[in-house]
Amino acid sequence: MVSGGARGLGRAITAALVSGGWQVSVGVRDPQLARQQLGKIAESVHLANFDATDRLAADRWTDEVVSEFGRLDVLVNNAGILRMVNFEQGTEEDLDLLWEVNFKAPFRLCRATLPHLRKTGRGRVISIASTDGKRYRDATTSLGYVVTKHALVQLNHAVRFAGWEDGVRATAICPGAIDTDMIANIPGVTPKAERLKPETIAEVVTFLLSLPNEASVAEFVTNTRLESSL
Repeated sequence: MVSGGARGLGRAITAALVSGGWQVSVGVRDPQLARQQLGKIAESVHLANFDATDRLAADRWTDEVVSEFGRLDVLVNNAGILRMVNFEQGTEEDLDLLWEVNFKAPFRLCRATLPHLRKTGRGRVISIASTDGKRYRDATTSLGYVVTKHALVQLNHAVRFAGWEDGVRATAICPGAIDTDMIANIPGVTPKAERLKPETIAEVVTFLLSLPNEASVAEFVTNTRLESSL
């Protein structure tokens, strides 16, 4: 299951998994639009309606996947948004939406999928966090985004503890700036030529999924900047 898997980084992850022989369910708000965004890849995936702001969507999508495939091996929490919320910018509504999409939706998905992931003996949860989930960089960043990505990293650790004895392993990937539409024209962002390619993070996902239970990677940081703590 890949949330937000039809464009940007999500599309690259979906493409890499399909290429690797995985059966992939892509959760998106508009399956018809996603079919256009995925192009030929759409012929090889299961498209499902998943609205991160819908509190019942995680259970519905999980049930649909298990009914379709008979099992569930991997959850990739990829869907996320960015709104500028700091002491001068942004609204309460912006902050609420950041929490809803960046943390509460992954939390609901983890809660819904864990019983099925436990059954496989090597279930995997991968959450796309950010270097902003590892530190507060400076005032050009969105504080609202930073705190929700910090929370996502901790959710990942909670999943590790919850599923460890049943072979569930979880990783929070914490990339620097990725060259997608989400960060276009944001002040202070890494210059375009220095950003990560979506395909690079997709390769990280497939690498992590190839590891055995004995090789648990809790956090995987891929920074575009030189920072002493990352």
